[in-house]
Amino acid sequence: MNKILMWSVTAALAGFLFGFDVVVISGADKKLQALWQSSDAFHGAVVMGMALWGTVIGAIFGGIPTNTFGRKKTLLAIGVLYALSAIGTALSNDPYIFAFFRFIGGLGVGASTIAAPAYISEIAPAKDRGRLVSLYQFNIVLGILVAFLSNYLLSGIGDNDWRWMLGVQAIPATIYTLCVLIIPESPRWLVSKGRINEAKNVVKIVNPDQDSDLLISQMEDDHAEAPKENIFMKKYRFPLMLAFLVAFFNQMSGINAFLYYAPRIFGEAGLGEKTALLSSIGIGVVNMVFTLVGVNLIDKVGRRTLMYIGSIGYIISLGLVSMAFYFHWSGLAIPVFLFLFIASHAIGQGTVIWVFISEIFPNHLRASGQAFGSSTHWVLAAIIPSLIPTLFSTIGAGTVFLVFTIAMVFQLLFVIFMMPETKGVSLEKLSKTLTKE
Repeated sequence: MNKILMWSVTAALAGFLFGFDVVVISGADKKLQALWQSSDAFHGAVVMGMALWGTVIGAIFGGIPTNTFGRKKTLLAIGVLYALSAIGTALSNDPYIFAFFRFIGGLGVGASTIAAPAYISEIAPAKDRGRLVSLYQFNIVLGILVAFLSNYLLSGIGDNDWRWMLGVQAIPATIYTLCVLIIPESPRWLVSKGRINEAKNVVKIVNPDQDSDLLISQMEDDHAEAPKENIFMKKYRFPLMLAFLVAFFNQMSGINAFLYYAPRIFGEAGLGEKTALLSSIGIGVVNMVFTLVGVNLIDKVGRRTLMYIGSIGYIISLGLVSMAFYFHWSGLAIPVFLFLFIASHAIGQGTVIWVFISEIFPNHLRASGQAFGSSTHWVLAAIIPSLIPTLFSTIGAGTVFLVFTIAMVFQLLFVIFMMPETKGVSLEKLSKTLTKE
């Protein structure tokens, strides 16, 4: 188990770089706009927004290298993309070159949401799979916190402090890339390429108490249809729908809109600038603590139970936030309700999404299924936050949070009537159970 844990942690570090990359730009935001005298529209769409579109492209097409070249080589390439992005942005003297290197980093983010969960799910024993795959989400949250801390420590060290803020990511990216060199390839991918002996060697480490020949045979059976199939075939309609709905509801909770605009939302609630920023840091701490709780519970109570808890927490917290805006409640009411919202997300959707999507597709279609679920997530993550400033100024924050609340009622119904439990079930058995012939 020690080796499996080490391999899983190594792959999950792609999530740390993901979280770091997404947030680190916040420290350079205003300085870059002042440096290049950019208009608000250009700065938002090109300088700040290009990484997000790289993420969308990486999510849409990341399944191709993950399937073709393998999980390990794709994870290596992701590390290289992160390092290139860090160094390139730190050395940029032009907004277009800067945007290009941010786009490169975005490709790494999008691809990592496919390759890392797929890899970990395929090497993990069924009883530990949820906990190990959710290490990816925990690392995202950890990366976000470390980026905030890094920006704080490097702020004010000189006129070019923003270069150091962005460039420092090259250090963890290089360490991660070197670590990936020593992990083995996924046995299920090796089987798909006919490299049976290599797969058997990995399986003996992953499942030492089980018959490796039997496990390899089950993997071969699952891959038998590989050349002829795709995720859009009728028999895979159910797992495809599950992946779409989990990703859809993840973003319809308003989580990314909130994380991007936390200080603005606190400002709308009447908090002063310093209090708003302090509340934003509190959000990061709550997010990490409850993600850790979710990671420890996911294999004990199951994916559905965490989604039940998260859904009910969403409905209560978002409903209270909506009421607070409608009835003009003042003081610390809104920050407290939003802390409850973040806790609900972290223990539910935040912990479950990447685990669940990595489990519900058969081995030969896992990367394609991950790409579909991840693309749904990232396209909505690009669209919804971009609408928030306009929606706040037109229909108002209370109505926006009411829409999110109603969406979470539908998520609860999805969990009750449609979502299967995947805890402790082998990937091959899940494939047979969820496929509708």
